[in-house]
Amino acid sequence: MRPPVTVRRAIPDDLDPLLFVLAEAFLQTATAGWLVPNDSDRRRVCYRYFRLVLQHALRHGTVETNADLSAVAVWYGRGEVPPTVEPDYQDALEQAAGEYAPKFNLLDAMFEAHHPRIPHDCLTHLAVDPLRQNRGLGTALLRHALRRLDAANRAAYVVACNERSRDLYLRLGYRQGPALHLPSGGPMAWRMWRGQPDGGVRSTVLPAQPALPSRSTSST
Repeated sequence: MRPPVTVRRAIPDDLDPLLFVLAEAFLQTATAGWLVPNDSDRRRVCYRYFRLVLQHALRHGTVETNADLSAVAVWYGRGEVPPTVEPDYQDALEQAAGEYAPKFNLLDAMFEAHHPRIPHDCLTHLAVDPLRQNRGLGTALLRHALRRLDAANRAAYVVACNERSRDLYLRLGYRQGPALHLPSGGPMAWRMWRGQPDGGVRSTVLPAQPALPSRSTSST
């Protein structure tokens, strides 16, 4: 039996170890290769990018981790109106990504264009130290957050960027929506929706997108 995982909210002092977890886990994905095709640049760019991601999330989102900082989840609450981008974000992204910034901007734009315009919480990143994977750490962080969202009757959304992640979300009550195909031979991603526990009307329809079902119709 696996030992219980203690989950807590991350603090600014956790930035460097969580940066390692996010970047090293992301470097294993096809999306990282699509964003930064040059092998010699990829690690440097990813570390710079995820430092920006974590700095922003610690200020404006919810970052959760476990006791030894080997796993991290980044959440944002979303409403009907898309969030305003900070004025200096684009400059910071261009400094972090350099010549690859257009690809990062394209990915952000694609995900935002398909984002639900109804209140929910969005999981933007879930990562586990590659040396600690397959021990249930990511699942524990996700279950912890979903219990909190269920208690608040909040829906949840995520874009799964590989089949393994997609299958994890399916096991935890998400339903799969239409796939997104990243251009120029990029990998596939899946929009995943976990409706409100009470099956409220806001959990059943994503405006301007094909409907994703509420949890009340789920077979899981």
